[in-house]
Amino acid sequence: MSGRLGHAAKLTLGPVLYFWEPEIWCDFYFRIADEAEVDTVCVGEVVCPLREPAYAKLHESVVARLRNAGKEVVLSTPALVADEEDLDRLYDLCAGWDGLIEANDIAACARLAGRPHAVGPYVNVYNEGTLAFLARKGARRACLPAELRRDALSALATEEGVELEVQAFGRVPLALSARCYAARARGLTRENCHYVCREDRRGLEVETLDGEPFLAVSGPQTLSGACLTLLAELDPLKQLGIGRFRLWPMDVDMVGVARVFRQALDGRIDSEEADDRMGRLVSDLLFANGFYHGEAGAAFI
Repeated sequence: MSGRLGHAAKLTLGPVLYFWEPEIWCDFYFRIADEAEVDTVCVGEVVCPLREPAYAKLHESVVARLRNAGKEVVLSTPALVADEEDLDRLYDLCAGWDGLIEANDIAACARLAGRPHAVGPYVNVYNEGTLAFLARKGARRACLPAELRRDALSALATEEGVELEVQAFGRVPLALSARCYAARARGLTRENCHYVCREDRRGLEVETLDGEPFLAVSGPQTLSGACLTLLAELDPLKQLGIGRFRLWPMDVDMVGVARVFRQALDGRIDSEEADDRMGRLVSDLLFANGFYHGEAGAAFI
């Protein structure tokens, strides 16, 4: 049996966490619609509300293209609701969407209470009690935090009625701030940022004082410096009852990445061949899977 509810394991493409030029952003989603072997695609500006207007005119055509291609389209809400203006924007988003919504802030969870919805990885679901509470409020799907190790995932998989998703590829979102790191690094403020984060299509890389790769930032968000990959852990995760696996968009061949994961999930290639193919697709990034094994997140076991 693949997945806790008896269905074949599914792939989800998370929302883009970087600021890509609108034309590049649109072309990316059009290619995902036409070529990528994913079941669900999340859209929406999660990181910075200043980016949202850049995509507004293209949003409808992207959603239509994805749906026409047979993809489930989920709207991901902002991960930081800091004031009344953000709250009003959140309410407008929820009221105007006709499909499943992924709540990435507890304010969104409250707004969606009583309505079937998903819970995103920015909501700290670390134990069975939290998952059960959110399920009673209407959560039907939950993408779990990346730092959970195998035994914690196993415990959460006992909750009935909630489809669990694990982050399986890409730079992992770790934290959000009210300040914009990308702007500050260039002597600017968040309110006068000139959209400098467009220069960092994979995020602005951060090194330690010794020059070692450490983290990456995208506007106000901190991400892992290494690229998460759980290709070798897919079968054990499916046996635990995990039915969905999230791929975070990056400035790489995401159609190729999705194809490798799909073939591995379907048993068409083994984990060794999958790792080899992934290494060729993303040859210039460090890989990590430490959290799953209870080690430092940046480690590769």
